Amino acid sequence: MPGEGGKSDMDRIGLFSEMDYITIGDRYISPYNRPFNEAAGKNRQMLPGGSKMMSGLQQGFFEPQFLRIFEGEGYVSLNQLRRRYMLEEAKKNISKAFLPSNGEKKACGLGTYFGTIGGPVPFFSAQEKPKDKYVAPGKNLYTNPGKKGTGYGYANITIGKQFSHSVDAYDTAKTNLQKETEDHHQLIKGSPFKLNLFPRDYFDSNPYAFEKALPPLKKPELPKTVLTPFKPPSPPKKAGGMKAGTFDPFPTYTNDQYGKKIPDKSVAKAGAIFHPSSGPKSRPVSSIMSANVKKSLNSKNYLTASIQSY
Repeated sequence: MPGEGGKSDMDRIGLFSEMDYITIGDRYISPYNRPFNEAAGKNRQMLPGGSKMMSGLQQGFFEPQFLRIFEGEGYVSLNQLRRRYMLEEAKKNISKAFLPSNGEKKACGLGTYFGTIGGPVPFFSAQEKPKDKYVAPGKNLYTNPGKKGTGYGYANITIGKQFSHSVDAYDTAKTNLQKETEDHHQLIKGSPFKLNLFPRDYFDSNPYAFEKALPPLKKPELPKTVLTPFKPPSPPKKAGGMKAGTFDPFPTYTNDQYGKKIPDKSVAKAGAIFHPSSGPKSRPVSSIMSANVKKSLNSKNYLTASIQSY
């Protein structure tokens, strides 16, 4: 619309042309459903042709034939280049190589300077530095010689005066207590007040109360003490091979008719005399002499036991 001065609105704003209204009538598309690259989904896509397997053939590479980086270059030996460089460096030497006048010296121990270039360092020398002569300080001021004694049991050795002796009774606290109790009893005029109208229960609180006097206590019977100690009639007997350690004396020798046949006697069955069986048969008995050996030598200590135990 032209204005008052004959200019349009666009001329007054200063724009070249009016902007297009591209959003009017367009279909709304949510930004979540909008593709990232719309052009990538249109027209024909790039087909790489699949991946190639690596092998020693040329088909495993991108180029159809093997191409060299440099064409027509010559072979160069590294050893040859190294020798050329050494010859050029040797031309720079004016004279022969420097040789020391004598071989190097080896150090002969820790802390020594033998074999070093500079020699010993005076700063690290072990010699003492020059010092002024020591002058002993003067003695302290003495006003009076010290008093002799250790302090315990010696009188008049402290700085102050000696304490004066004052007599004090040994049982002062006891006598003061007795005096106070006597004064208290003198102030009491009669016996303590007791009220006989104290209420009582219908029944005694203690059902086991017994008003009668108890019988006198029975004195327990003391066991009779034996004044004289028991002494055996004789000292104990020691074990030996002649029955000296047994309770009974050695039995007398009796001739045993062992193995002697008794002649048969023709006795009637009716008047036959009953003879009991001879009892259990005797067995071999070990000697008392070997009793000590069996006790000291057993299955556990037979390896460590000495020969003297036998």
